[in-house]
Amino acid sequence: MAQRVLITAGASGIGLAMARAFEAAGAEVWIADADAAALGAVSDLRGSHVDVSDEDQVAALFAAIAEIWGGLDVLCANAGTAGPTALIEDQPLDGWNACLGVTLGGAFLSAKYAAPMMKAAGAGAMIFTSSTAGQYGFPNRAPYAAAKWGVNGLMKTVAMELGPYGIRANAICPGPVEGPRMDGVIDREAAAKGVSPEAIRAGYVAGSSMRSFVTGADVAAMAVFLASPAARLVSGQIIAVDGHTENPDPKP
Repeated sequence: MAQRVLITAGASGIGLAMARAFEAAGAEVWIADADAAALGAVSDLRGSHVDVSDEDQVAALFAAIAEIWGGLDVLCANAGTAGPTALIEDQPLDGWNACLGVTLGGAFLSAKYAAPMMKAAGAGAMIFTSSTAGQYGFPNRAPYAAAKWGVNGLMKTVAMELGPYGIRANAICPGPVEGPRMDGVIDREAAAKGVSPEAIRAGYVAGSSMRSFVTGADVAAMAVFLASPAARLVSGQIIAVDGHTENPDPKP
């Protein structure tokens, strides 16, 4: 039987790379995304327009999965937002709340509704998209870093709670991922620090021992592995896919 895989924020970026990788591995894929236009652009995949910070919408999504699929094998809790870029004293509370609501709250709600389905089956894998910002302090990115540290703690707790039911949970921590979202982050950090975007990008590259940005495909390959029988005893782990990033602060 093909794996049944739900990917939140699955219509673009890392999420879409995951969707295509699971699809290539023979899985049935369902993507959920708050971006209706992005969903429309990948109409070949089963998709739902969902704000993962809204519990009613998440509950409706899982009710539809239960009705149509009858269960769920893999949850990729991938949704997140970059949040404001500013010094801590300049961080707006609404930006803080919005970032944590989607990035941490969305991961919580997804796990909350996936757990009963996986418990009933006595098996399952939850894969949380975290970040290297969830392993280090990250100047000018307090909401995002706090949310990703929270995702890691959530994952470890879920792994402990659900392990006795045959359910595994892990978090992937990508380094800087090539794409429009990272370009926006770089532009905002450059503006906050009063330097050029090129200087910020060079700082990110220099912070990796492999001197490279990450691609969505790199992260997706790890997700497919973590959902596979080859990773049957890998649980509760925070796994970086970052080219060995020791210092994530992109100093120009």
